[in-house]
Amino acid sequence: MALRGLAGSGPGSRGPLDEAGAADEEREAPAVVAAGDAPEDVEEDEGRSRGLLRWDGFSAWLHCVCVVGFDLELGQAVEVIYPQHSKLTDKEKTNICYLSFPDSNSGCLGDTQFCFRFRQSSGRRVSLHCLLDQFEKDLPVYLKDPAYFYGYVYFRQVRDKTLKRGYFQKSLVLISKLPYMHFFHTVLKQIAPEYFEKNEPYLEAACNDVDRWPAPMPGKTLHLPIMGIVMKVRIPTCHDKPGTTQIAQLTQQGDTHISVILPTLHEVDLFRCFCPVFLHSQMLWELVLLGEPLVVMAPSPSESSETVLALVNCISPLKYFSDFRPYFTIHDSEFKEYTTRTQAPPSVILGVTNPFFAKTLQHWPHIIRIGDLKPAELKLLHSSSLFIPHRPAPPPLATTILLSVSVNLTTLGISREIPKQVKVKKLKNLKTLDSKPGVYTSYKPYLNRDEEIMKQLQKGVQQKRPSEAQSVILRRYFLELTQSFIIPLERYVASLMPFQRSISPWKSPPQLRQFHPEEFMKTLEKTGPQLTSRIKGDWIGLYRHFLKSPNFDGWFKTRRKEMTQKLEALHLEALCEEDLLHWTQKHTEVETVDLVLKLKNKLLQADREHLPVKPDTMEKLRTHIDAIILALPEDLQGILLKTGMT
Repeated sequence: MALRGLAGSGPGSRGPLDEAGAADEEREAPAVVAAGDAPEDVEEDEGRSRGLLRWDGFSAWLHCVCVVGFDLELGQAVEVIYPQHSKLTDKEKTNICYLSFPDSNSGCLGDTQFCFRFRQSSGRRVSLHCLLDQFEKDLPVYLKDPAYFYGYVYFRQVRDKTLKRGYFQKSLVLISKLPYMHFFHTVLKQIAPEYFEKNEPYLEAACNDVDRWPAPMPGKTLHLPIMGIVMKVRIPTCHDKPGTTQIAQLTQQGDTHISVILPTLHEVDLFRCFCPVFLHSQMLWELVLLGEPLVVMAPSPSESSETVLALVNCISPLKYFSDFRPYFTIHDSEFKEYTTRTQAPPSVILGVTNPFFAKTLQHWPHIIRIGDLKPAELKLLHSSSLFIPHRPAPPPLATTILLSVSVNLTTLGISREIPKQVKVKKLKNLKTLDSKPGVYTSYKPYLNRDEEIMKQLQKGVQQKRPSEAQSVILRRYFLELTQSFIIPLERYVASLMPFQRSISPWKSPPQLRQFHPEEFMKTLEKTGPQLTSRIKGDWIGLYRHFLKSPNFDGWFKTRRKEMTQKLEALHLEALCEEDLLHWTQKHTEVETVDLVLKLKNKLLQADREHLPVKPDTMEKLRTHIDAIILALPEDLQGILLKTGMT
């Protein structure tokens, strides 16, 4: 085992002022990792007994594990990549280096956990041993994120007088394609503290445990042992009923060997994330639904990453199709792309901690500023919430007028008081972003606020209801709101499907009808969200805005693909019901050969695109093909048998 000695070079050490000054420079200094020679573990394990190669089991869960340390000359540096054959481009290594440490102004002492997300380098070849592809088809669409890596970080910073810098600073980082934040943070809590004490031998042992895990097959309940404990998890599936927790129903008395049962893999504590601004949670739901540019300014990467993920999660089961970065720094490879003033801010949600962003992103239309959530302040935030109307920064020399409206919640009935009415302040560069928590936006919500849910949450605060219970209420509220919004769209899109009787085995599958926005709007009068939601407001305006958003574009492309595949599957079933052998007797050999080739292509397409075809349909079609080939002359039989597997 030659883990130590993997040298890395990375970004230098900088304070926030230095970072700000260097923001315009290119940050492509690679973190070079030279792999040492390590003897292969020839031990037979459970993975190989399943017919998998070494590290196939590991690759189904993780791309690699990185250790990022601090070098006085180089700054953050990748010290270890494990397994050593793991491939990361220089750009990916550099991103991992910068994103694995909190900004120096965050002042994170002790242990800190957070996550980040970054784009995979273009041209990356998917590993032949990666098992994710064959499982992904059954995952919920909002958990499919193949073009990005997630980094799950356990960062430790403690005083150490033996070091020149006076501090021990190191991050253990799990790199994965799976957006399972809660799961991987739980894994890190189990292995990271021990790793910092025992170093690389412990890390190798933990990775070997992961390599023995069964693959993350959607719908399966798994027992995952790691370093002396066993975690029980269930992998979500697209067939799950939204809002249900299946694993709670699967807990049995015989599970005495189970150390940890995780009811969710990916969800965060919604109420804890939204509590500073929960009065405006419905407005934030609209902003996320519409794909509006949003930046979360927080005191630490833990709070920024959890809040960004909570925002993305609040429109579930609808997928957020735009980009989002739970933790974003000025060294990110997309920094210039996302902060330029030469064009409108992109549809993206950024989580930041560096005060420099208060100036760099002041032209963004929607900013959430979260204060330092210390225990005393948490109590205050539970009883009040701040909303600050904000307009993007005007051209230089102009004066920004900020209207600060303080909303105070009192009594069980949540009477809304505005003690000082409206304060008008003359501000430059929105300096209040450095100190005042709140939502800075000029956005006017389309829907009226649901006062009932606000009363319920406030009552929970007064009764000291646990945050987990508050999160259940808030999650159900978001789910019902999203479903009320999306059901009319689902109903209309389903009407675009051709009738099954129009599917002929001897013609190409029929096409879907076009989506006509005005035709859809007319359906809302009788079958709109008013059937399932008590919330009033301009639903029509919300739909019109949504139809122009990246989320609608992504959602409709996904639904259109699913429906097209369904048509292909129905076409296959129609073919199977025909007497194809009888058809060939009335046609020429050339036409028969053409039919065989088309049927084989249909089989390949069904397998390649994971068409929703029943197994017996596929088998029946293979039987048809074999029967047709056997009825042909021997010379043609030989040729057709070589053109593909039947």
